[in-house]
Amino acid sequence: MFNRHDITRNACMLRGPLAYKGYDWWWHSFTAQDAKTGEDKAFFVEYFICNPSSGEDQPVFGQLPENRAAGKKPSYLMVKAGTWGEEHFQLHRFFGWKAVHLAPDAPYKLKADDCIASETRLQGRIKISAAEAAAHPEWMCDAGEMAWDLHIDKQIAFNVGYGASKPLRDIEAFAMYWHAEGMKSAYSGKIVCNGRTYIVSTDKSYGYADKNWGRDFTSPWVWLSSNCLKSRKSGKQLMNSVFDIGGGRPKIYFVPLDRRLLGVFYYEGKEYDFNFSKLHLKVKTDFSFEEKEDLVIWHVRQENRYALMETEVFCRKSEMLLVNYEAPDGSKKHNRLWNGGTGWGTVKLYDKSPAGLVLVDEIEATHIGCEYGEYDKE
Repeated sequence: MFNRHDITRNACMLRGPLAYKGYDWWWHSFTAQDAKTGEDKAFFVEYFICNPSSGEDQPVFGQLPENRAAGKKPSYLMVKAGTWGEEHFQLHRFFGWKAVHLAPDAPYKLKADDCIASETRLQGRIKISAAEAAAHPEWMCDAGEMAWDLHIDKQIAFNVGYGASKPLRDIEAFAMYWHAEGMKSAYSGKIVCNGRTYIVSTDKSYGYADKNWGRDFTSPWVWLSSNCLKSRKSGKQLMNSVFDIGGGRPKIYFVPLDRRLLGVFYYEGKEYDFNFSKLHLKVKTDFSFEEKEDLVIWHVRQENRYALMETEVFCRKSEMLLVNYEAPDGSKKHNRLWNGGTGWGTVKLYDKSPAGLVLVDEIEATHIGCEYGEYDKE
């Protein structure tokens, strides 16, 4: 089951009831290098669709007071792009459904004007002035300018298995689904961001690509992933390795399963799977999140019948975003959703034996994608 690519899970999932109350997104994050200085800069690009069957020619913004009063739900394609670091921002460009062309089946292809997304290619641009951002709070974004032209090579997948299979999708068993077709991806191409050019190279992109879809989000919301990994045991870079952790509080038939995460470490070709939906693995998970004055910190401990993984991740608040989305019902409960791409930390990986735990490796991780947030309290 592990590392089984399945592009059918990357197809648009907004059919039936989800077409009227559902979202689907394709997320991409990667590192580029400044063309003049060679300095690393972390970027993200996302294509987010919401409630297509209730759409109009123009985007419908759920945060506009008049739409809230009229009971209108959000409906649009939102192209989201931005960067992390000291000069971070998130930009949003919206399209009404008349302008959107979306292939109904796999392989997916999404196009609106000059914004294109597919399994192997990303193109687009966004330009938001400070005056526009201030005049349109319903856009939920900052000011800035970014254009991208990228190729993608999705090398290692995280297929969560039966939990996101077609039978469970068809009956909408979960409120939120996840598939990481490219949890280790190599990106190449060019970014132009606020007038500076950045080169994206396959060997230094440390790329990631996944998708989520459903009728609602999760709270808490956890995501941690990196494929820029170095073994403390050998002192060498791990060139065929990646870890990915996600989830928080999944809902099945509207009943929450408290504090559950899906996790995996693909360690130089060997699977360490911590997927709570695979009951035979007897997965146990503990996690916590700390918000300090200048840092945020994740602690995750996952074990199954055969192995144990302990993950600790740090990220500077000054390099992170409070990332913005509205749910398909028009609510915006996530108003403190920390989102970063410059995290660092360690992962300790153990095998279980009759004699006890055996350390496989202690791994230094950088360029970590990281996220945590909880709904606003009622």
